[in-house]
Parts: sequence; structure tokens; C-alpha cells
Amino acid sequence: MNAHLLAGPILLPLAAAALQLLLGERRRGAASALGVLSCVGLLGFALALLAAVGDGTTLVYRIGGWPARFGIVLVADRLSVLMLLLTAVLALALLPGVLGRWRRPGSALQPLAQFLLMGLNGSFLTGDLFNLFVFFEVLLAASYGLALHRPGAQRISAGLHYIAINLLASLLFLVGVSLIFGVTGTLNMAALAQLVPQVQANTRALLHAGAAILGVAFLVKAAMWPLGFWLPRSYAAAPPAVAAMFAVMTKVGVYVLLRLSLLLFGAGAGAASAGFGGDWLLWGGAATVAMGVVGMLGARELGRLAGYNVLVSSGSLLGAIGVGRPAVIAGALAYLVVSTLAVAAFFLLAGLLAPREDAEEVPLLEPYDPGGLALYADEDESRPTLPAPVRLLAGGFLVAALLLAGLPPLSGFLAKFALLAPLAGAGPGATVLFALIVAAGLGTVIAMCRVGIQIFWEGEWVFPPIRTGAVTSVAILLGLCLLLTVLADAPMRYLQATAAQLHAPAAYIRAVLP
Repeated sequence: MNAHLLAGPILLPLAAAALQLLLGERRRGAASALGVLSCVGLLGFALALLAAVGDGTTLVYRIGGWPARFGIVLVADRLSVLMLLLTAVLALALLPGVLGRWRRPGSALQPLAQFLLMGLNGSFLTGDLFNLFVFFEVLLAASYGLALHRPGAQRISAGLHYIAINLLASLLFLVGVSLIFGVTGTLNMAALAQLVPQVQANTRALLHAGAAILGVAFLVKAAMWPLGFWLPRSYAAAPPAVAAMFAVMTKVGVYVLLRLSLLLFGAGAGAASAGFGGDWLLWGGAATVAMGVVGMLGARELGRLAGYNVLVSSGSLLGAIGVGRPAVIAGALAYLVVSTLAVAAFFLLAGLLAPREDAEEVPLLEPYDPGGLALYADEDESRPTLPAPVRLLAGGFLVAALLLAGLPPLSGFLAKFALLAPLAGAGPGATVLFALIVAAGLGTVIAMCRVGIQIFWEGEWVFPPIRTGAVTSVAILLGLCLLLTVLADAPMRYLQATAAQLHAPAAYIRAVLP
């Protein structure tokens, strides 16, 4: 396959965003059509690349023909293509829910969404740390505008908090990259993988310091405790469709940490650097899962409940990276896909059940009180009468709850089982992570049952008008999760091959540095 195809997922949304800006307010329909064509094209590129790398091939595109150590290089392997496909599927699934609302006068959401897709795809495809920073800043700049769309007081407060945290993360990114470049003289990831074992003992501490600072920057984006306190509030304040797209943006940090931990600090990094930072990821991920559960049990807004589900997902993935075994990584990738789709659907459901158009008045849930359950003993247990559209939302809520809690027989259970099974007996830290992920499933059941009873059973919740487009997006996302339940075998084989490829980085290095 022509390696020039690697530029498509970056250039297509860039061109679409530029044309949408040129069309302006007068041709909003044409701008929406461009957005649709861009998302369909991104899915096409992702599927074409999936076919190309499915046999283990690593595609490399050296822009301008420059050597990889000095020029811009794009690299596609199984992991990067998996993230491209997940991003394209999520963007396409969200289109029915956002097109009508994004065609309003004065909305710049469509070009911002395309710039966000460009930054995401570039982050997954780049082969060097400098361009990773460039694409990282592109997606962050777009996310600032998306998070502050139609601002109210709470949205501005949460948005400015989000911007400040991410600007600090960008500063740490630059400091870490500068230290790594000062020690090795390159930022190409394949070249770094070759040089890390050769770094002199007197400068290895500086290399580790740079890698640690760089890791902190991405741990902020991945929302590891205590660096992720900003996420539930910021995501809950954002428009539901934006928060749904942010569900995959959080996985950029997870992707980079997984890529660098196995490429630069894997078994071939030498005794002094192999496994660097693994214990921090393991125990930090476990702490993030624990805090996510506590947050879910105490959440009184649907948006924040979804945000704490993101923390549980992120913590589970970070802990799995810290364990580092191929079987654990394969299960973690399955969990990454299902949890991203399910959390995105739940953000949309939260927007349908408790809209915050002005970001000021938000319906609140009753606080969690286990002793208060006795109050239901003498109540009439007859079911309230719900209109058909609300019953549809209730069904979607039930499916999303099963997926997020990891209960059988849906793909959430299959993915969580694939993650948990290899954790058993993998060491004390892995055992703690195992127990916390199981406890997180129980906590999710409790939190989601409490919410479901208050909204759909007690009969006192005021339901807003149901938007057909948003319901369609929810149905697509949950339908994809159900499809993964039925067709789990082939995706799981791909993910196992992806984990094996990550643990054997020599082929990646040879492809980039022939």
C-alpha cells in the first residue's frame, strides 16, 4: 500500500475545517455536508489502514524523503490504526445528534470538531515527540473552543479551569521533551528506542527525569489521581456531544503512555531503564479507580457521574499498562474500546435526561444514602407510566449501565473479563488492581441503580423534549457495543496481536529506521 495514505487522516479534516471556515455563515448546509464527508472519509482511511497493517506490517511515511531521525515521519501499526478507527467511528456516530444543532448561526463547532479530529489522528500517527507536541496542541486548542461553546457561568468556570490545567501540562511536555533531546540528540521515537540502552550512566538520571516530566504531562490528560480532579467538572459542564467526543481525547494520554512505556522502556531498554515508571502507573491507576468509585457514589449530576466513569476507565487502563504483560494489555485495549463507546453514549444520555443549555440550572440527583432505602418499603411498587420515547431512553440507560458496570452478557463484561483474567496471580499490585476493578463494577451498579430509580421509577423527574438526532447517536453507539458482543472473536484476536506487536518493538524500529 502507498505510504502516502498515512497523510489522509490528517489532511482530510484540515481541508474540511478550512473549507467550512471559508463557507462561513451563509452556507451552513454545505459546511455540514463537508463534515459528514470528512467523517466518512476518515472511516474509509481507517479501514484501509486496518487492512494494510492486519498482517503485522508497519507502514512508514517519511515526508519529503528525509531520514526519520531528522524529518517528519508518520507511522501506522496495529495500535495506531485501532485508535484511528475508534476515533472515526465515534465521530461518525455522533453526527446525527450534532448536525442540526451545529448548523445554528454563529456556531464554529464544525470546523473546531474537524481540527480536533486532525489533532487526534496526528497524535496517533506521528513517529516523533516534537510533532506529537504539535498535534497535541492542535487538539487542545480545538477542545478549548468546544468546551466553551455557548458559555454560562459554570461552563466558563469549568472551561477556564480546564484550559489552565492543560496549559500547565503543555509546559511540562516541553520541559520533558527538552531534557530528552538534550541527552539523546533526537526526538524520533524509534531512534530513542535504540539510544536508551546506550545512554551513559552519568546522564541516565537526566533522561529518566525528562521521561518522568513528559509522563506527568500525559498523566494529566489521562486524568490519573491526583492529577485528574479537573475532569468530572469540566466534562460535565461541556455540551453533551463535546463531552462524548472528549471520551476518546482522554485516551490520547493512555495511548502515548502505552506506546512509550513499551517502546522506550520495555525489556530491551537495559537493566537500568526497563520498566521505568511501571510501578507508578500501576499504583496511580489503582488509586484513580478508587477515587472514581467514590466520586460515582457521591455524584449528584448525570454529567459528573459520566465523568467519574471516565476516571474508572482511565485508572483501569493505566494500571494495566503498569502491569505490562501482553495478555493484560490485550484485555486493556478491549476495555478501552468498549468503555469509550459506552461512556460517550452515557454523556449523550445525560444531555437528553438533564440538559444544561445555559449551564446554570441542572437537575440534581438525591444524595446517596444507604439507610434511606428503607423508605421504599411501604411505597406503592406499581411502575409509573412512561411515554414511549422515555421508555426508549430507559432502555438505553439500562444497556449503558450494564456496559459500564461490566455485567454479563454484553461486551463490557467480555472486555472486563479479558482484562481481569490475566491480572489474577500477576503480583501483589495486580491483585490490588483486580480487586479495585471488581469493586468499581459493584460501585457502578449501585450508582446507576440509584440514578435509574430516581429518574425512571419514582415518577417525579421532569423529562425534557426528546431530540431524535441525539437518540439516534445513542442507539448507534450502544448498537456498536452490542455488535462487539456478538462478534467478539475477530476483534479480540486483533487486540492480542496488537499487544504482541507492542511487546516486540524491533519490527517497529526496523521499519522506521531501515
